[in-house]
Amino acid sequence: MSQILDFRNVDLFYDHVHALRGVSLSVNEGETVALIGANGAGKSSILRAITGLRKIRKGEIHYSGQRIDGQNPADLVKAGIAMAPEGRRVFPYMSVKDNLLMGAFTRSDKADIARTLDMVLTRFPRLKERYAQAAGTMSGGEQQMMVIGRALMAKPRLLLLDEPSLGIAPKLVQDIARSIVAINRDEKVSVLLVEQNSRMALRISQRAYALTTGTVALTGNSAELLADDRVKALYLGGEI
Repeated sequence: MSQILDFRNVDLFYDHVHALRGVSLSVNEGETVALIGANGAGKSSILRAITGLRKIRKGEIHYSGQRIDGQNPADLVKAGIAMAPEGRRVFPYMSVKDNLLMGAFTRSDKADIARTLDMVLTRFPRLKERYAQAAGTMSGGEQQMMVIGRALMAKPRLLLLDEPSLGIAPKLVQDIARSIVAINRDEKVSVLLVEQNSRMALRISQRAYALTTGTVALTGNSAELLADDRVKALYLGGEI
């Protein structure tokens, strides 16, 4: 199985704060990989480094065999990396339709964009129901679906998801988890999932990395980590 992402021995700083310390991880083609850990562990910093939003101090980042650290974020989107950011960053006064189409800003083939839009609306039927509605008037869960849909409009090969379950009602969390599984399986999109909801993340991923204060503390098969007593104690709040 070939690697789509190879994140090698990366150090990242915010001023004098050492946010990532020699972090290495990988994502294989067609795989969903979870990053779990508490707030401040460095999970979102990894995504910012991959997307070029933060410069790394040390190490290398490779995507599809090409080194990408230091590249312009817009060029990385064109190359096939898209992120659904934490906090459901929507254009609140724009319609759902226009929010989604913003995700296709690097694409020019209108027929292909229309096919992707149809796929997104099929994947998230609530968005079809809310198509002409202002995005800011939707529920948090619906906005999260739209943010994921907007990222899919870029037609990515690697989808980065930053805390998709944060602040969302439990039933919609289940819907979003199912959609992530389906996107990975049906659209053949590799997924790197950052989540504080460690149970959910481990249940829908194949492999996982557990972070503590900017370092990788544990890594392995997700099902095995879900049953690991250390993971239960540190990341799952006790017995499942």
